[in-house]
Amino acid sequence: MKSKTLAVLLLSGGLDSTTLLAVAVRKYGFQNVVAISVSYGQKHSMELEQAKKIAKYYQVEHKIIDLSSILQFSNCALLKDSTQEIKDKSYAEQIKEEGKVNTYVPFRNGLMLSSVAAIAYSLIEDTEYEEAAILIANHADDSAGNAYADCSFDFINAMNSAISIGTYKKVFVEAPFTKFNKADIVFTGLMMNVPYEMTRSCYKDTAESCGECGTCIDRLKAFEANGATDPIIYKK
Repeated sequence: MKSKTLAVLLLSGGLDSTTLLAVAVRKYGFQNVVAISVSYGQKHSMELEQAKKIAKYYQVEHKIIDLSSILQFSNCALLKDSTQEIKDKSYAEQIKEEGKVNTYVPFRNGLMLSSVAAIAYSLIEDTEYEEAAILIANHADDSAGNAYADCSFDFINAMNSAISIGTYKKVFVEAPFTKFNKADIVFTGLMMNVPYEMTRSCYKDTAESCGECGTCIDRLKAFEANGATDPIIYKK
């Protein structure tokens, strides 16, 4: 099946982007989807291995790009060279206590969207594709309380405008989960039989997910809200 649109999806290997991949494959057809994962110096780099497996599961082309040299100057707790520890608290608790979360990577979504815009334009140049859609799985829980400023509707809308202008209106951003919470995303994925056992959300570099960091807490609550059990293994 040939589509006029090439879908270029940011795939972290986590729950949200994997659900979006399932949506994209259904909408555009697996032949018209390219998944791109980003190595940015994250402690939990094992998510990239899961992304490879997930891309293979959905039979889509998969690429990995490296942005670690740009983010080497940040001391964000999410980065492997950081002197900070990842907090075992929910995002809401962190915001209440400190006004922010310590896993915000400076302008990460902006860097990823800009980089993928260049890639997407190159992939459709001199092909039968008329346009490229960059798919990103940001959601309402991440932007709540300004936890991650680059996940908000305003940010994504602004990036979409800039990318459209900069690519002669050939590339645009598609962010269908912007107004969804994580429970909504899990509901969507359960209806589509997304292989959540293959996903990796935990921010810590451990074989099993910790169940205590902000993203683990949100993930567990999302499954609980759907009356479902998270299929991944957590540390006891």
